[in-house]
Amino acid sequence: MVSLGNLFPASATLLQFTCKSNLPVTVRCGGRSTGISTSMSFGFKSLTETFTVDVQRGEGRPLNVPLVAPFTIASSRLDQVENVAIRLELRNGSVGWGEAPVLPFVTAEDQKIAIEKANEASEMLVRAPSMTLKSALLEIGAFLPGHQFASIPIVSPTEAAELAAKYFKQGFSTLKLKVGKNLEADIEVLRAIRGAHPNCSFILDANEGYTALEAVEVLDKLHEMGVTPILFEQPVHRDDWEGLAHVYKVAKHKYGISVAADESCRSLLDVKKIIYGNLADVINIKVAKVGVLGALEIIEVAREAGIKLMIGGMVETRLAMGFAGHLAAGLGCFKYIDLDTPLLLAEDPVIGGYEVSGAVYRFSNSRGHGGFLHWDSVA
Repeated sequence: MVSLGNLFPASATLLQFTCKSNLPVTVRCGGRSTGISTSMSFGFKSLTETFTVDVQRGEGRPLNVPLVAPFTIASSRLDQVENVAIRLELRNGSVGWGEAPVLPFVTAEDQKIAIEKANEASEMLVRAPSMTLKSALLEIGAFLPGHQFASIPIVSPTEAAELAAKYFKQGFSTLKLKVGKNLEADIEVLRAIRGAHPNCSFILDANEGYTALEAVEVLDKLHEMGVTPILFEQPVHRDDWEGLAHVYKVAKHKYGISVAADESCRSLLDVKKIIYGNLADVINIKVAKVGVLGALEIIEVAREAGIKLMIGGMVETRLAMGFAGHLAAGLGCFKYIDLDTPLLLAEDPVIGGYEVSGAVYRFSNSRGHGGFLHWDSVA
């Protein structure tokens, strides 16, 4: 399956114009395998130079979706998804659907600003002459220069145990646990989850919440409990490069645990700094953060350096996760698949798209990723 995408960087908007696939594929979410060959082709790059974009109309609208429960991480709390939906129509009748995740503590903008910027970019594309997809992506990048498993948010031990039991029944063998707000509380939650799902593997995601010393202390205490996470994601502040290097050294050499850079990975320059400084051994790519072309550049550099890759997302619907899933399935180079945020939503506004069976996402033979919105019902 070949997916052509477009990103509005400032609003983190993903749009899909895709060719018809020949075979269904599957991606395992919450595991460490895509279920397909790890060989990768950058045929997408060729398509960006041959696929023509001629936009006839475009519009952004609010995409508000309630959550099952508030989503809390070390740095913030989200009570409702207030993203932006975008619809672009080409002159040949093709339609692209996009989604911009709005997280003010990450994107530095609210929904109102994101809609304004998305509409400005849409109008720019309508006014522009027909161009290749690559040119369109570069134009948008210049116009909007800009400024990531089954996850368990920061909750009580009892709530965490209930979620772990629920995900166990759905077939998840790996749980990603949000930590970093209170070290002792994090340990208690881990104990509760271990009791409810004793055979699960753990990914810890601190979202910048720990100091380097606290992060190492967590690893020490988990070792005493007989728990070894398969991955420790963004243990320290995004700009604490020295702290990241220290945690990685201890995690890797003392306990054999991989460390992923997420918030510290904001550009290709950051990726090169992480690689050359030996600061982590996993890079988390979020298409809404780095863009499609940016993601391809990072993938290429990381693979050449032997760095493992993870694909994640913001709090998005199946519209954005569908494209990220196609990217993961199409390239087959991601060791960790973290595309579970639709599980956090109380409603699913997306019609069609991939099918979910527990931890497995199945992509069918359809145009694009097959998902769309009833545009008239979008606020």
